[in-house]
Amino acid sequence: RTSQSHIDAATPMAEEEAASTSPGKDELRRLIVAAGEELRAARAGGDSGAGADVLARLLDLKQRYEALTGEEFRTKSVKRSRKEAAASGAAPSAAQPNPNPPKRAKQAKVDLGRFTPAADPMQLPPPASSFPPWAPRDFFRFEVLHTSRKPGSRARVGRIHTPHGVIETPCFVPVGTNGALKAVDERQGREAGTQLMFCNTYHLLVHPGPRVVAGAGGLHRFMNHEGPIITDSGGFQVFSLGETTEDDVAEMKRRKVREGNSASLLATGERGAVFRSYHDGTTIELTPESSVATQKQLASDIIIPLDELPPHGMSRERLHASVRLSHRWMARSLRAHLAEPRQQAMYGVVHGGTDEELRRESAEYLATLPFDGFAIGGSPRAERAGMLPL
Repeated sequence: RTSQSHIDAATPMAEEEAASTSPGKDELRRLIVAAGEELRAARAGGDSGAGADVLARLLDLKQRYEALTGEEFRTKSVKRSRKEAAASGAAPSAAQPNPNPPKRAKQAKVDLGRFTPAADPMQLPPPASSFPPWAPRDFFRFEVLHTSRKPGSRARVGRIHTPHGVIETPCFVPVGTNGALKAVDERQGREAGTQLMFCNTYHLLVHPGPRVVAGAGGLHRFMNHEGPIITDSGGFQVFSLGETTEDDVAEMKRRKVREGNSASLLATGERGAVFRSYHDGTTIELTPESSVATQKQLASDIIIPLDELPPHGMSRERLHASVRLSHRWMARSLRAHLAEPRQQAMYGVVHGGTDEELRRESAEYLATLPFDGFAIGGSPRAERAGMLPL
């Protein structure tokens, strides 16, 4: 905060102007807006001396505004002043942005009819024979260092070697949803022992967008992160952003019931899903192919194929259909990935809820495909006792 003595010393011209002209409420608003824009320009130009003088003048103007009106100056008044300045024909300052920016171009309408369920929800995914056999990667490998000798235990200690470093397993993987850990910078993350970091493809797709991240050189340079990064497919959002149903009573990860049951998931089907962006309202198509393309632009070390996360407690028939849909989506994702690996590894995701037979079907099918590793889909939170054996 700037002291009153500094304000008095720094603004004799402002005081003389106030004494002689006694500006009214509207004029004070205009002067405050102009001073605010001038301060931003001074700070952007690195002129700390001029910035201090402008700040003192700005604070003085706000004090005079409060003394005159009995209320604190609000940003809403700034917007009103800009409109009034535009209406009066006053020339905006060089630093002042256009008060009436051009509207975003109208987006082409998405044909939701393309996103319909498969004619046969139990359709089998493509066979392993339609894929090339798995081959070792010179940029990615896993080694087991120690296996538990305890009877009945399958615990192990290992290392995952990636283009951006080694991951000692098992390890804790913090989530940086939009490419940053909340309240923790890169240095603090390293000091805390972070080896592998997780980022959400859907949220980065919405904002700032994969082109921005790719333009910065990928997630590692965008985030200034040195270690390995894993990105998801966006499949969880197919589940979490949809409308609530009768199956959501005891789901694994409870989603919030939105007012009026409004959801940003517009449609889902064999092709993929369509969302309404929570950032700017545009429609976004998320298909197995587009999910992989986005993760290619993000340039993470480990990527995930598009899958569906069903709610816990759904009927076995619907769960089985969901497993089959995830298998078909993952097969399409894998084809897109193998066409251009870019030194990225892809993990298949085993599904089936807490149904042992469906888990076995999922594991056995995915194990025949040339994935580089495997993840376990679903959450052990609600059914920990049932999930661990699976």
